[in-house]
Amino acid sequence: MRAAILLVSLALASPVHAQGVTPGSIPSSDVAPLADGGFVKAIDTLPEMVETVMARSGVPGMAVAVVKDGEVVFRQGFGVRDIRDPKPVTPETVFQVASVSKSVSASVAAVAVTDGLVSWDDPVGHHLARFELSDPFVSTHATLGDFFAHRSGLPFAAGDDLEDIGYDRQQIISRLKYLPLDPFRISYHYANFGLTVGAEAVAEAAGMKWADFAEKALFEPVGMDATSYRYSDAMAAENRAVLHAYEDGKFVALYDRNADAQSPAGGLSSTVDDLAKWMTLLLSDGKWHDKQLIASAALAPAIRPQITSAPGATQNDRSGAYGYGFNVGTTASGRPIRNHSGGFIKGAGTHFKLLTDAGIGIVVLSNGAPIGASEAIASQFMDVVQFGETTRDWFAGYSAMMSPMFAPVGDLVGKPAPQDPVPAAEAGTYTGRFENDYFGAAEIVQTQDGLELHLGTKPLEMKLTHWDGHTFSVAPLGENQPKGSLSSVTFAVENNRATVMRIEYLDHSKQGTWRR
Repeated sequence: MRAAILLVSLALASPVHAQGVTPGSIPSSDVAPLADGGFVKAIDTLPEMVETVMARSGVPGMAVAVVKDGEVVFRQGFGVRDIRDPKPVTPETVFQVASVSKSVSASVAAVAVTDGLVSWDDPVGHHLARFELSDPFVSTHATLGDFFAHRSGLPFAAGDDLEDIGYDRQQIISRLKYLPLDPFRISYHYANFGLTVGAEAVAEAAGMKWADFAEKALFEPVGMDATSYRYSDAMAAENRAVLHAYEDGKFVALYDRNADAQSPAGGLSSTVDDLAKWMTLLLSDGKWHDKQLIASAALAPAIRPQITSAPGATQNDRSGAYGYGFNVGTTASGRPIRNHSGGFIKGAGTHFKLLTDAGIGIVVLSNGAPIGASEAIASQFMDVVQFGETTRDWFAGYSAMMSPMFAPVGDLVGKPAPQDPVPAAEAGTYTGRFENDYFGAAEIVQTQDGLELHLGTKPLEMKLTHWDGHTFSVAPLGENQPKGSLSSVTFAVENNRATVMRIEYLDHSKQGTWRR
């Protein structure tokens, strides 16, 4: 839920025009001029920017690439791939890019639109057999664009909790029908598996698996040879950045993160060399060398506002907007900008920015959990390009904005255990199988060490610790449950037998109740 989330730039503003001047659009000439010598200065000082942010943040390794006017003008690795090993990061190092995957997936979908396989306005139900949400109207009318823009009405992070307990992509998509929806097309809720629904519809129309279609449609034509939507490919790369979580104030290499279930939304692996090619394609309005790989009319809807993602609180605040897989907005100089961030709590922080009318793009990949380092570097670089100097302490701003992502979850966090708890019933009162439409079956199992909660397909096994009466605690630890999380598991008991079980940390969409 927290990982691979949308990270909105502090400098973004509202609507951007598509290619050319259309009714109601703002000509690109109506912008402040770039700082004289700003781009050269930005390139010259970029290594210092990276090294300074790495020193302040402690991020073990980063790679950065910059493109301008169709050329790669900067590519460099910094730090190490694994904090336990001195092997350096290079421009060829493979990183898991988390939610930057969404923008690349939108580009893949735009190729499919260009080739006539789909339209952004196709209902996904035309391509996905038996697709169903809780509202029949939305099931039949929600389009590819609706899912790529996070405006289907699915709640925030819908399906992430199912991924956490081991369900695969198809199982998760089939269970989204149990979630209540907010108003269709006027509600913005960032949801990895919403975008994944849209991508799966594209893959079905192409008659291929998503990872295979992405290779055929985009990676092979552009020469992105180190890029893949398969976790196994990332793990097989010899020059690979290891994930580093941020725990107890330092980066540590503790976890792996297999995001195959949501790979169109968060499972891409790539290098800055490959992503520089992708940025060049976008900044060339979809043209790669002599071929129009993505038609302008297919790309334009993806990179213009489709829904307000961050409404301004007052009349003086600039609102944030989202396209199809892209944040879209306007810089303080009046220039259109597109960007996206990616983050795994288990250890990845990534970001790119495209200053489209200047033909400039920067991508920053890191092997550290998202504490704002990648965003700070890209923002500082674009500041110098536009204004000739840095306008603020970007790292301080971004790190403060992202710090809540690392807060433990659960209703028992920070609470002392009862000093004189009501005793629990006998273990047999609680053991057995409980049912839930959305999460599936759960089991309470008695072991030599006490009671355990078993969830999902693997299953996920968590120790139950008695708290008070029929309430126990669990300490989940996962992509969406940082270290220190502590949640109640409460049973309703009738005639010495538990009939209902509620798991608080899984009840955010009111789906956290199991029954016999």
